[in-house]
This record gives sequence, C-alpha cells and structure tokens, in this order.
Amino acid sequence: MLLVIGYIAAGINHFRVPAFYIGIIPHYLPYPVILNTLAGICEMAFGLMLIFKPTRKIAAWGTMLMLIAFLPVHIAMLGGHTEVNGKQVLPVWAWARLFLQPVLIWWAWWYTKESQ
Repeated sequence: MLLVIGYIAAGINHFRVPAFYIGIIPHYLPYPVILNTLAGICEMAFGLMLIFKPTRKIAAWGTMLMLIAFLPVHIAMLGGHTEVNGKQVLPVWAWARLFLQPVLIWWAWWYTKESQ
C-alpha cells in the first residue's frame, strides 16, 4: 500500500509544485510542461490502478516503463545542468534518485507477481 500512496502523492506533487519537476526535465526533451502533466497523471493513475487486483498487473508494468522513461531525467541531473528554482541540484540528490530507480522498478515488478 505504501507504493500506492507514494505514486498518488508523487502524481499530485507534479501539479502542486510543477516548477520542481519541469526544472529537472532535460532541455533536449520538448514540451516540459506537457511532459510534467503526463507524468503526474500517469503516476496517479498507476497508483490507483495498483489498488485493484484486475488492474494491478497492468499498473505495475506501466509503472516500470514509466520509471525507465524517467532515467534520462536522473542521468541528466548528474551532469550538473539541472536547476530547480534557480539552484543547482546537488550531486548527492541526483545520485540518490538514480540509485533509487532500480529499487522502485523492482518494487513495481513485485506487484506483477502479487496480482496472480
């Protein structure tokens, strides 16, 4: 249930503090506002879908794909070219986010087994 709450909260956060998320989207990706909105919607939708057994497996696979799609953001943050509210993202946070991705992917994968 923690993963469900985490993704719903993260999705909501895309709309509460969009400047943060837009600030970490690499400059080579077009339409950062739209990408932020889509990411927020997907996080909330997948979080809600994880609750229900009939949609849990689809949500888990969608979450894994979404997390893989987010990898360029975390890798770009390592380059030191990412600013949030005019401040550089500290390398420790960039590394922490990057190392957290495989854990979150595994956690979502675990939900594919739980739905059987």
